[in-house]
Amino acid sequence: MFVLSTPRLALTDFLPSDTDAYLAMAQDEKYQRFYSEQDCNEKTMRDLVTLFVEQARECPRAKYQLAIRLAQGTDPVSPLIGTAGLRTDNSGDASVGCGLLRACHGQGIAEEAMIGLVNFGFEDLGIHRVYAETLAANKAAIALCRRLGMIEAERLHSHRYFKGRWWDAVTMETDHRRWKKTGLSFAAPGCGNSLT
Repeated sequence: MFVLSTPRLALTDFLPSDTDAYLAMAQDEKYQRFYSEQDCNEKTMRDLVTLFVEQARECPRAKYQLAIRLAQGTDPVSPLIGTAGLRTDNSGDASVGCGLLRACHGQGIAEEAMIGLVNFGFEDLGIHRVYAETLAANKAAIALCRRLGMIEAERLHSHRYFKGRWWDAVTMETDHRRWKKTGLSFAAPGCGNSLT
């Protein structure tokens, strides 16, 4: 199992046993604000967990959709509290994103998870650019991207239609040079990644 450790978190491969927790997180009304009804239905969520488990077995691996868990000693398999993903492409770029249980908002967990994941992408995978695509109305996601040193690269007006309205989309990005200037990384003992 792949494990990416940060000071408080263990980002691990998804397990089939994470399905119910992932479904509960995605069914929360606040979580669903920026997703279509189709994106958040039960079948789609269950299929996604199956896909995440399958992607972890791919070799070479291009997609790291990881379960966010609170670190508990040497046991990386504490309950799922969110998800963070890094998906590489053939051009040296990677898209990122995350989602958390509502009870975990406001504790810096998303930022910590994303710092660990973005640093892994740049330092271990050698990617050139990281970008995040979100809806312009998702102010929390955009603020998180800015804290990670990302800048707005593109804005698409009336890009997606769901919930009876059109939504603008924003792409935020950073490259390896800009990332290094932020000084965001974890050099503490016990931080890093492992494959068990």
